[in-house]
Amino acid sequence: MNQQKIGKFISERRKLKDLTQMELAEKLGVSRQSVSKWESGVAYAEMDKVIQICNLFNLNIDDLLNQNI
Repeated sequence: MNQQKIGKFISERRKLKDLTQMELAEKLGVSRQSVSKWESGVAYAEMDKVIQICNLFNLNIDDLLNQNI
């Protein structure tokens, strides 16, 4: 699992949904800084947030973690 690839993927999906980092953060109940850290590959989202991200972007966890889209 490549942390930077996952971050880039989250960023791309967020932009496709026309969401700012702040809007995504609000939907997930986290800070904008958390979203920024995920997208830059500095940190991973917690599992409950990964599940919320997958639900929001209509993905399964395998799609997000393995980039098999």
